[in-house]
Amino acid sequence: MSKAQIITVSGAIVLFLTLYFCFDTIPNKQKNLEKSRMMNIESTGISNLIKDAYTKIDAEQKSIIDAMNLDLEKSGLDTLKKLEILKSLSGTWYDMGYPSIAGSYAEDIAVIQKTESSWSMAGTTYAICVKNAEDGKVKDFCAKRAVKAFESAISINPESIEHRINLAICYVDQPSSDNPMQGILMLRELNTQYPENVPVLNQLGKLALQTNQTEKALERLEAAIKLEPENKNTICLLATAYKNAGNEAKANEYQNKCVN
Repeated sequence: MSKAQIITVSGAIVLFLTLYFCFDTIPNKQKNLEKSRMMNIESTGISNLIKDAYTKIDAEQKSIIDAMNLDLEKSGLDTLKKLEILKSLSGTWYDMGYPSIAGSYAEDIAVIQKTESSWSMAGTTYAICVKNAEDGKVKDFCAKRAVKAFESAISINPESIEHRINLAICYVDQPSSDNPMQGILMLRELNTQYPENVPVLNQLGKLALQTNQTEKALERLEAAIKLEPENKNTICLLATAYKNAGNEAKANEYQNKCVN
């Protein structure tokens, strides 16, 4: 994925907790209190990620980030300037290998712009974090926000199959304990609605490979390659599928196409 595809920024979360403790509590404010606590936890999460990253980046990188943060503080009510800086922060953190932080800034941009593309960008950045993160807490941090971002994109454009595929993949990559099959079921539903959608067929084929269902994978991927003979993703997946099936000739044929 190119740098341009993942540029954007971290949710500026309002800390209601301080406000809450300034007033007498009453029972009907309990929901607001719980919401405030959750938002405080969220804010602490990104703060901790940045704090941890600062122990690993070098002095020059810190200087660059500090300068951009200072510019962000000075941007005030200049929304265009703020967006420009947030995009730079997101891109810089991504280039340094921290998609979790890049996604947070991308989310900030989406909150300001309120557009389908900005929410999709935030979701994509968080999704990259989910795939790459080794720490379980970081993976969970990104997974929840990826879901939120793609759901926001879908709310703006409910007809987009791409956003719905991405949302399903989020649940596949980080299944919830109470509904571990949710992502797979979402993909199957999409396949029923759009049986000739190649990205859906590819995802189902990939999942079949991951669960050692080689015949099912070949069925999905052969259907995909007939629809789009030059689809690189399908070609590479077929190379793996035929290798698993023991068909070396076909595996080599598709592997050569995959690397060339």
